Amino acid sequence: MLERLQEVERRYEELERLVADPAVIANRREFATLARERSQLEEVVLRFRERRQLESDLAEHRELAQDDDAEMRAMAKADLPGLETRLAALDETLKRLLVPKDPNDERNTVLEIRAGTGGEEAALFAAELFRMYTRYAERLGWKIEILSSSPTGLGGLKEVIALVQGKAAYSRLKFEGGVHRVQRVPATETQGRIHTSAVTVAVLPEAEDVEIDLPDKELRIDVFRSSGPGGQSVNTTDSAVRVTHIPSGIVVTCQDEKSQHKNKAKALKVLRARLLDRAREEQQAKIAANRKAMVGSGDRSEKIRTYNFPQSRVTDHRVNLTIHQLDRVLDGDLDAIVDALATKQQDEQLEAAG
Repeated sequence: MLERLQEVERRYEELERLVADPAVIANRREFATLARERSQLEEVVLRFRERRQLESDLAEHRELAQDDDAEMRAMAKADLPGLETRLAALDETLKRLLVPKDPNDERNTVLEIRAGTGGEEAALFAAELFRMYTRYAERLGWKIEILSSSPTGLGGLKEVIALVQGKAAYSRLKFEGGVHRVQRVPATETQGRIHTSAVTVAVLPEAEDVEIDLPDKELRIDVFRSSGPGGQSVNTTDSAVRVTHIPSGIVVTCQDEKSQHKNKAKALKVLRARLLDRAREEQQAKIAANRKAMVGSGDRSEKIRTYNFPQSRVTDHRVNLTIHQLDRVLDGDLDAIVDALATKQQDEQLEAAG
């Protein structure tokens, strides 16, 4: 482990030199790549340097424990167990930090929520899930910007796409991708029967402009008049934008803004995220075609979580975790679930690394 830590420290120091190089700074793509790598190694290096200092303190105390002065010996011996415990704990932390990180962990996130089976009830729950993630973002000091939305007349959402900006947003939200199932009695149900509805969530790392090149010849841009709720000024001009990526067939529509230019910029942001996600999935499929995914199967059609309103219960099926505080979870208190999923992923990666 120590050899690996020394390699990481050497690479970190090399990256610090590179990102200060004017030639690198002038190359946006290269600078962004190197700066991200440096950021990912920073915590490991800081902990390793802390370990080095702790080891030095331990050596000094062990030497003092053999001192001729009885009082000095006693003080040194009294401090030794605490220092040894701290070193052991630090080694465990470093082991976990050395597990290969998802290179996208530090990125911002494009969050896509869509109502699935269940009609209006699913759309209402999609709106509740979006509020849950908004509250979670507020707790962590993140910013959420709606890129596109399709509200229903009853306050639900057929679809909402948002950009979540904040430190390590993707690392915390990436476990949310999949099918979220809700069990409750809808307000319109007269006989008190419990209905089951579903909402799908997709979590994509935001792509930087320099990573995904979008030549004009590969894009078809259509403009049209906005429709649906949005206020008088939104749907009186051709401000809505539909962007089609011709090579992949991916289509993104944005109509939330009054400005055609702003809608186009938001649509391109979503398109870049989807293309980056597709490239990442293809790469992972090649590298790990026959390997079990770390958390769940990664299949977005997989039911990952159930929200049971009559029992005030939330169950995450990937870690068999049940929380009987549904209101708190829907108010954005997701840390217990996210931490359990992150720990499971780390444990399985450590086991795989042997």
